[in-house]
Amino acid sequence: MLHELDQTLAALLKRELPVRDQITVSFAAPDDQFSVKLPAVDLFLYDLRENLELRSNDDLLERRDDGSATLFYAPIRVDVSYLITAWPGGSPGGHGDTSEDEHKLLGAVMRTLLRFRKLPRELLKGSLANQLLPLPVTTLQPGRLQSLGEFWQALGGKPKAALNYMVTLAVEAHEPEVSKVVIEKEVRVKMDTEILT
Repeated sequence: MLHELDQTLAALLKRELPVRDQITVSFAAPDDQFSVKLPAVDLFLYDLRENLELRSNDDLLERRDDGSATLFYAPIRVDVSYLITAWPGGSPGGHGDTSEDEHKLLGAVMRTLLRFRKLPRELLKGSLANQLLPLPVTTLQPGRLQSLGEFWQALGGKPKAALNYMVTLAVEAHEPEVSKVVIEKEVRVKMDTEILT
């Protein structure tokens, strides 16, 4: 499912970015070993957690005429958080300042993602296309990283401008249960003949 979300996000950026034909979309860690064809946009998945605000206990019972029923459990809503960075062309260790190109590219990504409050249904890949619930997104909200400085230090890279992006998935964690339904009641009464005599 997560790889299908990656494919969906790559398709969105490849369709919407003004410089889409020149950009590589990556999902690698943005560390000191980052080596993809530049220019690139990197979406680093760094956090997964249940969205408790959207938790639902509203299971659905679907009854059939044959006396059976299927119990569908409410999906679990999961927030998937990405840290998005831009990597302009040219060598980062080479001569010249690449920050202007980096900011232009990150700005284009930001404008693209802000246009969509949920992922477009026509771009959803694999099992995501079958989700009944929309896939809402948030852009530019505070991230779930405790300290961005410590994050960059842990990756061994130097700090970069980045934006937080979160997609909320509906995860079907339980298989539907099929069972027989009680459709009529039968009451049997047994009389004790000894009490009557």
